Amino acid sequence: MPARPDDLTDSPNLQARSPMLYTRSAMDVLSELLKVVKLDSAIFFNCEFSAPWCYRAPEAECAAQLLCQRGRHVIIYHLLVRGHAYVHLEDGERVNLDAGDIVTLPHGHAHVLGNGEGASLIDGASVLPRLLARGLELVRIGGGGEPSLFVCGFLSCDALLARSFLQGLPPIFTVNIRADPSGQWLENSLRFAVDEAVTARPGASTMLAKLSEVVFMETVRRYVRGLPETETGWLAGARDPAVGQALFLFHNRPAHPWTTPALAEKVGVSRSVLAERFRHYLHQPPMAYLTRWRLQLGARALTSTNRSVAEIASDVGYETEASFNRAFKRHFHSPPARYRTASRQGSAPTS
Repeated sequence: MPARPDDLTDSPNLQARSPMLYTRSAMDVLSELLKVVKLDSAIFFNCEFSAPWCYRAPEAECAAQLLCQRGRHVIIYHLLVRGHAYVHLEDGERVNLDAGDIVTLPHGHAHVLGNGEGASLIDGASVLPRLLARGLELVRIGGGGEPSLFVCGFLSCDALLARSFLQGLPPIFTVNIRADPSGQWLENSLRFAVDEAVTARPGASTMLAKLSEVVFMETVRRYVRGLPETETGWLAGARDPAVGQALFLFHNRPAHPWTTPALAEKVGVSRSVLAERFRHYLHQPPMAYLTRWRLQLGARALTSTNRSVAEIASDVGYETEASFNRAFKRHFHSPPARYRTASRQGSAPTS
C-alpha cells in the first residue's frame, strides 16, 4: 500500500525507517530501466598475476572495440578472487583490494591494477587481444611472487538510455561480496561457471553472461545501500519512496498519458511533495524527466528500427507526429528524420 502523504513529510530523512526496503525499491527501478537498455554481458578475463605486477586497463572506447562492442558503452568490473592488489584511476588515489572485492568502472575510465613495487607496466590495449584469444583459460603473468587471481567481466549498454543511472555512479567504486552468504554464493557460482567455460561445457557462456549481469546488479545494490542519506542523483532518487515509485511507473509505462496530479495520486503523495522530491534528487520536475526519457526512447527507435516517425511518436507517448518532432528537435537540436540519417552516417547529435 502506498505511503500516506504525511508519512513522507514527517521527517526529512526518508531512508531512516528501513534502508533495505528502499534499496530493494531502487533495484526494482533499475531493473525496469535495464529491460530497455539492451545489456550485453560476459566474463572475458581469467588471470593470475604474481607480484610484482602492474597492468593498465584501457578506456571504454578501446575496450569496446576489443570486446566487439563498438558503438556501445562498456562497464568493466574486476573480482579479486585470491590475494591482494591495488587499483587507481590514472590520476587518482590508490585503493587497496582484498579477496572478495569487486572494483567497478561504470564510466569506462582507463585504470591501473597492480601489486608490489618496481614492476614494468603491462599495457592492456596491446596485450588484451592476445589474452582474449585464449578464452577463459587461466593466464599467468608477473614476477613469481604473491599471486592475485582476478576474474573480469563487462556489460555493454545503449549509452543514451543508460545515461540516467550511470550519472548516479562515481568513476570507480569497490564492494566486497564475501561478507554474507548471498555474496559468497555468487562468487562460487561465478568461479564454477568460469571453470565450466574453460572446459567448453554446453551452456557455460550463457550462464556466465547471466552471472555477469547479476554481479553488476549486486555491486550496485551494495553501493546504493551504502550511499549517504544526503546523497542526490538518480540512484539516490530511486531509493526514495516517492521518487522511486514514480520512476518505476515512468519506465514501466512511458507512453501512458501521465500528468503530475495523476502520478502523485498513484504514488500516494501530494503534487507539491512529489515535485519537491524530484527537484531535490534529480534537479528537475517529474514531467521533464518523463519527456527526456520518451525522447531518448524515440532516438533509440530511430537508430535501431525502420519504423516511421509517426509510429515511434505514438509508441513513446506523443499524440501527434508534429508534437514529437517539435520536442525532439528542442532536445537533440535536429528533427527526427535528420537524426536518423545522421546516425546511420555515424554523426548523430547528442542531447
